[in-house]
Amino acid sequence: MTSETAPSSPQLLTLAEAADVLRTPVATLRYWRHRRVGPPCFRVGRRVVYRRDELDRWITEQRDAEAV
Repeated sequence: MTSETAPSSPQLLTLAEAADVLRTPVATLRYWRHRRVGPPCFRVGRRVVYRRDELDRWITEQRDAEAV
């Protein structure tokens, strides 16, 4: 199966990669996860991961909430 015919799966980001995208410390993401106020995430084994499309959606929601 070539990459052109393979279904596109959402990109999974590690905690550090998501922090880089948001330009925020990893500790802040951990705190948001603890308070359940940050972008949606889930565990794969022991690792916390973020779907890139969900992260982008959360960023847009935050921007739109500020506009109101």
